[in-house]
Amino acid sequence: MPNSHKTMPKVGFGLWKIPKDICADAVYNAIKAGYRHLDSACDYGNEVQVGEGIKRAIDNGLCSREDLWVTSKLWNTYHAKEHVKPALEKTLVDLQLDYLDLYLIHFPIAQPFVDFDDRYPPEWITDTAVGKMELAPVPLFETWQAMEDLYQQGLVKQIGVCNYNSGLLHDLMSYAQTKPSVLQVESHPYLTQERLMRLAHQYELQVTAFSPLGALSYLELDMAGASESVLEQTAVKQAAKRLGKTAAQVVLRWGVQRGNAIIPKTSRPERLKENLDIFDFELTSQEMDEISALNSNRRFNDPGNFCEAAFNTFHPIYD
Repeated sequence: MPNSHKTMPKVGFGLWKIPKDICADAVYNAIKAGYRHLDSACDYGNEVQVGEGIKRAIDNGLCSREDLWVTSKLWNTYHAKEHVKPALEKTLVDLQLDYLDLYLIHFPIAQPFVDFDDRYPPEWITDTAVGKMELAPVPLFETWQAMEDLYQQGLVKQIGVCNYNSGLLHDLMSYAQTKPSVLQVESHPYLTQERLMRLAHQYELQVTAFSPLGALSYLELDMAGASESVLEQTAVKQAAKRLGKTAAQVVLRWGVQRGNAIIPKTSRPERLKENLDIFDFELTSQEMDEISALNSNRRFNDPGNFCEAAFNTFHPIYD
């Protein structure tokens, strides 16, 4: 069965790490600046505030619900089939919405259920007494079947996956009755993921690249070094100088010119507009190639690394 809906805007507003106290205003300001694509998740812990921002924007006539593309994600602790719909319903209540445009499996990792009343969002720790990350024996096909049920019920307009590798995509496509429409993965000039992008295209999957500016989102988490900024690379700076654009705009343009959607994150009003202003210029094929050549397979968001560091649990999902 096809999974069709309106077209996802190429630039979205990423909501990871937007603090609760400024989140509603940030969402409102993003919509006011022209954003119509919001990328949310249970795990970000700010969906109530996201919903407040959306409601205020709609009430003030900045947009209608139909104008918006709202994505959210199913967390690891809700993978069992009986927990998928309640998890979505919790997200819908928080966002003050009747449906999502897109619902994604956040990670191909299943963890034991944590009741909403015990802790929400549950994050990676299921045993808070010892700070332990635990796993649950829930196969991904069971979770996907529950996602398909949400689609059939009209609660979500499209379904998809995050952080899947090529092997998991092949497996998913072998049993999916409703095919995924979107693959969301980390991608930037240091992690181009050419083979995965090619496979996604082969399966007619739209790709959303998170962390499209690379290290910038990870400096404050000590998951990247200041010297790893792609914005300081010669290829990027030369293109920016030729075009009269910022280095960030060049990198974001590289992302969409590859055919991907991107979800940069910022709460600064001037950056909101700058990140959207990437459709009045093009990079040359040489500039595209030079920026792509910066690839070093540098992955900043890797649970195999951060779960071991934080919870002494080695659980890689990438080779």
